[in-house]
Amino acid sequence: MKAVRFTEFGGPEVLEIVDLPDPHPGQGQVRIAVRAAGVNASDWKKRKGLMDELLPQTLGHEAAGVVDELGAGVTDVAVGDRVFGVSAEPAAQAELVVLSHYAPIPPSLDFPGAAALPAAIETATRALDQLGVKSGSTLLISGASGSIGSAAVQFAVARGARVIGTASTANHEYLRSLGAEPVAYGAGLVERVRALAPDGVDLALDVAGSGVLPELIELAGGPEHVVTIADFDGAQAHGVRFSRGDSGRALHVLAEIGELIESGRFSLPVAQTFPLAEVAQAHRVSEDGHVRGKLVLVVD
Repeated sequence: MKAVRFTEFGGPEVLEIVDLPDPHPGQGQVRIAVRAAGVNASDWKKRKGLMDELLPQTLGHEAAGVVDELGAGVTDVAVGDRVFGVSAEPAAQAELVVLSHYAPIPPSLDFPGAAALPAAIETATRALDQLGVKSGSTLLISGASGSIGSAAVQFAVARGARVIGTASTANHEYLRSLGAEPVAYGAGLVERVRALAPDGVDLALDVAGSGVLPELIELAGGPEHVVTIADFDGAQAHGVRFSRGDSGRALHVLAEIGELIESGRFSLPVAQTFPLAEVAQAHRVSEDGHVRGKLVLVVD
């Protein structure tokens, strides 16, 4: 099968499309013929040597496609079914991938739309679960217009929370359409939030990692009311919880998201698609950082 791989760290030019052995599913797993695979910031961070030191590396943990092989004990899907999900190994940007957790693709979604979901919805749900966001909570989300931030907004609104979200002015109307009250980020954030919530907020989620943890702590009344998914050093410095997948993943959301999508209460836009062979360009766009919605690779 064809797959994305790199054998040295560096710029997008180190990415290659290579032939690798076909994978096969184990107990409780399924293999899919990949039709689309998500691209995330972790991909280019790995490519640059900022996360993992091992070489060579393949990439991608989220994909959507058609089941073509079942592992032992699998009875909830059949060969030919459309599914999306996550791979335990970083190998989803390929023609074939084994999914360790999966769910049927919601009827209204195409393959790119489904491939865009897993990482964003799992990360957002995990953070909201860790914060204890519930009906009646007032939640501040720093970096609310990206894929994870917008997912967190919609999930929090669905739980009955009031959401205040930071974003550039150009994205304020988008946040309103999701049910959030937008504020501009940058100097004066505390005052702008207090203009909307004079007593501060109950909880705060840092998605952007832009150095705002002290302000979030002040607004939320202490570090125990703040979670960050993007500022590991800041979390250590300020006593804030850093949410990471190895602390318990919220994969239950894969089976739950379909109802929200089909009822019109959740959407995650695909910003741009690229053929698998153009993965280097996808990395350039991702690393540039000015994307609203997900980047997705498509496999013919």
